[in-house]
Amino acid sequence: MATLILEDGTVMTAKSFGASREVFGEIVFNTSMAGYQEILTDPSYANQIIVMTYPEIGNYGINDDDFESLSPALKALIVKEYCKNESHYKSTKKLGEYLKERNVAALEGIDTRTLTKKIREAGTMNCFITPRDLSEYEIKQKIEETKNYKPNPDVVFDVTTRVMYTRGEGNPIKLAFIDYGAKYGIIKSLVNRGCEVRVYPANTSAQSILDGNFDAVFLSNGPGDPKDCIQEIETIKKLAGKLPIFGICLGYQLLSIVFGAKTYKLKYGHRGANHPVINLETNKVMMSSQNHGYAVDINTLSEIMTPTYKNLNDDTLEGFKIDSFKVHAVQFHPEAAPGPNDAAIIFDGWIELMKKYKKEREQ
Repeated sequence: MATLILEDGTVMTAKSFGASREVFGEIVFNTSMAGYQEILTDPSYANQIIVMTYPEIGNYGINDDDFESLSPALKALIVKEYCKNESHYKSTKKLGEYLKERNVAALEGIDTRTLTKKIREAGTMNCFITPRDLSEYEIKQKIEETKNYKPNPDVVFDVTTRVMYTRGEGNPIKLAFIDYGAKYGIIKSLVNRGCEVRVYPANTSAQSILDGNFDAVFLSNGPGDPKDCIQEIETIKKLAGKLPIFGICLGYQLLSIVFGAKTYKLKYGHRGANHPVINLETNKVMMSSQNHGYAVDINTLSEIMTPTYKNLNDDTLEGFKIDSFKVHAVQFHPEAAPGPNDAAIIFDGWIELMKKYKKEREQ
């Protein structure tokens, strides 16, 4: 019998179906009804334990096409019911088999509705997972350890690429892509729209990028508190105003800090494939895929920053632009994976802007 312990003292029993290991992490929930493979392999979940609100997970197994990174970065997965007999023509293995291979802990048999309500009411918490039953003494000990758990503040360097590489060789738009824990779907979306994407590690110097004769810079998604990304912020400061910059998720948050805004931690974050956002310029609403625990305080935007998108669930800022610096950024994920494709038009608009900026530079 496995055990889940929250830092508030909550103890739940379950069954283990992943790797047999004990882990500490930050517990969060995701409201997506499908796309668990993309969620598992999204590097933005580093240091976190994911609760899936959809009751049955694993029914279509694991396939070779839907990975968003080489290896999952999350600490563990929690589901109400694990489907042991998957059924899909693309499936190559069961979800549980994949999690064991990748050393990811997983629990089933948890009342995920109750657990999600607790997270919504109390906010994101630390938690501990073990594949074994615990004595009362061990439970008290683990509760204290869970309260004192601190995630790695340099988590971006755990998930960034270790080597520079290029995708879409020969495409007309030359794009420097800084990887803070990027999803493959973002790179694929840019390549499909005519970009040659040179992917750089998060600790790449600004001068290396400026020496590359690029048309623009793209800042990826990634995990952690944006305020901890001191080196990354300094790099962006040196790039700002010298090249057009586009950002998603953590990249968006880092850009906001560079231009004087402040970020703050959300009570329980936005994670799922069904979050409505409104375009403040057109008043059109789109459904979006999201995965973040921090937000940009709209009241701290500098005069040159123009809000472009807002979350309709809680009115948090979801995008901004700075025309004078050729900066555009959104908090959500236009590439989806998983999720609706409503926001894919954002990439289309950004590509047109890249073409425009490139033409201006060449004249």
